[in-house]
Amino acid sequence: MTEPAKKKPVRKPSDVAGVAARQLAAEALLRIERDGAYANIVLSPLLDSSGLEQRDKGFVTELVYGTTRMRRSCDWLVDRFLPDPERVDLVARTWLRLGAFQLAFLGTPPHAAVSATVEAAPKKIGGLCNAVLRKVATSLPVVWPSDEVRLSQPDWLVARLSEDLGSERAIAALEAMNEAASVTTRDDGYIQDEGSQLVAAAVDAEPGDLILDMCAAPGGKATALVSEGAVVVAADMRPSRLTLLSSNRDRLDISSTDMHIVGADGTSPPFRSNSFDRVLLDSPCSGLGALRRRPDARWRITQNDIDTLVEIQRRLFAQAVDLVRPGGEVVYSVCTITSPETLGLDEWAAKNYPHLVARPLEVDPWTTLGRGAILLPQDAGTDGMYILRLRVPGNEEVANQ
Repeated sequence: MTEPAKKKPVRKPSDVAGVAARQLAAEALLRIERDGAYANIVLSPLLDSSGLEQRDKGFVTELVYGTTRMRRSCDWLVDRFLPDPERVDLVARTWLRLGAFQLAFLGTPPHAAVSATVEAAPKKIGGLCNAVLRKVATSLPVVWPSDEVRLSQPDWLVARLSEDLGSERAIAALEAMNEAASVTTRDDGYIQDEGSQLVAAAVDAEPGDLILDMCAAPGGKATALVSEGAVVVAADMRPSRLTLLSSNRDRLDISSTDMHIVGADGTSPPFRSNSFDRVLLDSPCSGLGALRRRPDARWRITQNDIDTLVEIQRRLFAQAVDLVRPGGEVVYSVCTITSPETLGLDEWAAKNYPHLVARPLEVDPWTTLGRGAILLPQDAGTDGMYILRLRVPGNEEVANQ
């Protein structure tokens, strides 16, 4: 007598979505690692075309950002159970990282993390993923071999920040930046990190001020200054960034007479000397205070990059000083916390522009650093920021010297 055919188990929609979400996350991770794509740029179009529910899109985002952020930690977790880690190709490594992140950092139950990852992964590496991830699951929690591995940071970056901030504050900053970034929305509906909002507020724009935002895109600070009654010239040198500025201005229903958008290179700006009441130089920087939002930055930036950026920052600062009228103010800010880009810029400015008068920022949650102030990620749950406010003496002050 023939035995009745066994019924295949019915897969719940959530199981199907879980597999699809992991496959989409793996695709994004491969593009980031193999093609050098930026996480925030590559993920958005993939999600838009995925057909996933909003909850599953959030899961994909968490997997991509988290696995990218904790890449070094995940590699250490799985490499202990690989006979020859160097021979594991990028596809297999991507899936192993994805599984390890779920197990060690996302809190996914071991059975679900292992089985769903194995099901979603290419069949040819299913056995490897199953064996290694099961061993990872039973090994948790672990004693990490170093802070660098535990925090999933390059050795040079931990050393750099420890030297600049002191070991305790550096480790606390890196721990804070391993947390997922919170979403902060201004009263006008614009989404902007609170640290950036604090920088815009510290400009102290007054109604009628003519302000140049030298590196304005995407426009968060420029639009905030307009809301204070200032007239803002928002400059940027890249066409795509100008389009973004225009889009955000229109979305907030700001008139072109209140916020002028200009294509301009800040190192050779097309403006007359002494023509602005204030110049905000929110300078290009390493972004190492905003690692919560830029999970791949820690793997891209090098000390050499910082050295190059410092030269650009100085060139932009020199132009900013030239553009401010007597009695006006230059406000320099960066979303990084490395000494060369913060205190180093202040010391260089003091030497090369001794006539500028510092206007210290002495208010919580800012902490004084040189003549400026720093906001560490652990201080208020924001991106790490630095600000330096310097006033150009008025004509009367110069005459009386």
